[in-house]
Amino acid sequence: MSDLIEEQGEITRERIRANKIVAHNIRRVFYIKREGAARREFTAVENLNLAVQKGEFVTIVGPSGCGKSTFLDILAGLSEPTSGDVYIDGNKVSGPGLDRGIVLQGYALFPWRTVRQNIEYGLEIKKIKKAQKREISDHFIDLVDLRGFENSYPYELSGGMKQRVAIARALAYDPEVLLMDEPFAAVDAQTREILQEELLSIWGKTGKTIIFITHSIEEAVFLADRVVVMSTNPGSIMAVLKVPIARPRRASSLRKDPEYGRITGLVWNFLHGLGFASGEDIDSATL
Repeated sequence: MSDLIEEQGEITRERIRANKIVAHNIRRVFYIKREGAARREFTAVENLNLAVQKGEFVTIVGPSGCGKSTFLDILAGLSEPTSGDVYIDGNKVSGPGLDRGIVLQGYALFPWRTVRQNIEYGLEIKKIKKAQKREISDHFIDLVDLRGFENSYPYELSGGMKQRVAIARALAYDPEVLLMDEPFAAVDAQTREILQEELLSIWGKTGKTIIFITHSIEEAVFLADRVVVMSTNPGSIMAVLKVPIARPRRASSLRKDPEYGRITGLVWNFLHGLGFASGEDIDSATL
């Protein structure tokens, strides 16, 4: 099983140039001030280093409060690190940009805009001409299987349909990186499985670089090329595991795959402080 654990080498200028995304020595400190008490520091993320290749699907798992969402906000440019840098295509991130799309758990759709209008929002920012904008939104409406609902408003859609709109909106303006923060957590198990397979299909067609946060070990392994396991207090990377399972993947068949069981078991052990479990292979029964 040791061949699944990726050695995290030093972040060099060569690695920054060679990878799509590089996070270098990221540290994020929050300052908490309570009435009648001295200001207190809380370190959410410490010494976080990660390199992601172009077109790679990377998932991040970790306990609540380990800094997963904080790290994603820094990648998105929505929050600045206290120290350290993020690079995309070798360029330092200094704020939000249209090279990154974001999909959140709560959909974040505009309730006054239809499905099509929500999907076209980023295109409007880019000042895409009307005819081309319509052509692009048509393409993504079909891609996420929402044909017939393009004139519907969010309140008329199911949770799974809303998340499809959020994904289509994030992809429509053609970002190079898709950042996803527990996007399927609010839907039922059956819908979640469908959305996972649809996301993999979209990823295969578009070749986007995806960083995906989840609390689900099974979801993390099912989707990813690599799984990043984070520890807490403060948040840092405990391990990066490769997922050498052939694609395309189907949830129904993957659950029976012994390799899938071993990898999910290893992630579980890291999250529970057991590491390699005395160096032995992990059987799916440990779950």
